[in-house]
Amino acid sequence: MTALTQRSRKNKKSDASRKQLVLMPVDPLTIEEESIRFSLEKKVERAFYEAGKALRELRNRRLYRSTHVTFEEYCRDRFDFTRRRPYQLIEAAQIYDNLIDKCEPIVPVLPTKEGQVRPLSELTIDEQPIAWETAVEQAGGKVPTGRIVKEVVKRMKDNNPKPIPFRVGEICQIMTKDNPELRGKGGCWCIVKDIYKLSCQVSTWNDNYILRAENLKSLGYSTEECQEMAIIRDRMNAIHQTGDLDDAALWVLNGLAKLTAPHLSDLEEKLLQLLELEYKD
Repeated sequence: MTALTQRSRKNKKSDASRKQLVLMPVDPLTIEEESIRFSLEKKVERAFYEAGKALRELRNRRLYRSTHVTFEEYCRDRFDFTRRRPYQLIEAAQIYDNLIDKCEPIVPVLPTKEGQVRPLSELTIDEQPIAWETAVEQAGGKVPTGRIVKEVVKRMKDNNPKPIPFRVGEICQIMTKDNPELRGKGGCWCIVKDIYKLSCQVSTWNDNYILRAENLKSLGYSTEECQEMAIIRDRMNAIHQTGDLDDAALWVLNGLAKLTAPHLSDLEEKLLQLLELEYKD
């Protein structure tokens, strides 16, 4: 028997199998099975919500204290979560509760994924239901994607801009908020250089950025402390301007870019002076 004949027979058997599968009678679901299916589907859809509620209780009651010192360490070891993930789920659950309270009677469509509600965290609790209802409408009455929700939130914020809450010369911490342009800059400090209607220009030790308010967090430094940080920025920038820096120098500068105090420690000052001697001379 030739290979072609064998393949032909196999194809015929396969076609016959498919026809048999198509023709097999399907028992309709009973009323009880329909109810079970609906209940299970709701559990799947609300999985992120249930997780957020559970994490909130674990945190608030400190039920991790028998094995871990901090909530973040517990979530990392127990659930393999990044530092931000448990807080994202907790916040998503709070937003979900807000939507249930204010939307469900009017818009029965509720989020099924944490990413769909994450953009709503940028709005007030009164604005969140409005944004969600708008996103559902744009999705044709179905659950909107996170992208649709994000676009709705952006339009709402652009149409009702809030005053930029920072002042020129203020020291802020950069919050990436899923902004790809800020990759590697999360947690770095910067100085506000100029303020616009919807954003402000900031400078770090090696670059300038135009950022929206949600990408910045004030460190609450006094005017004198801000001036001291500006001097540190200028010293770091002067080293950067000398040209190519080796890996060790970049390691030190990137470490200083995440200072958590408005001054240098004795060791940090010595390291910066060493770089100045090495590169500026």
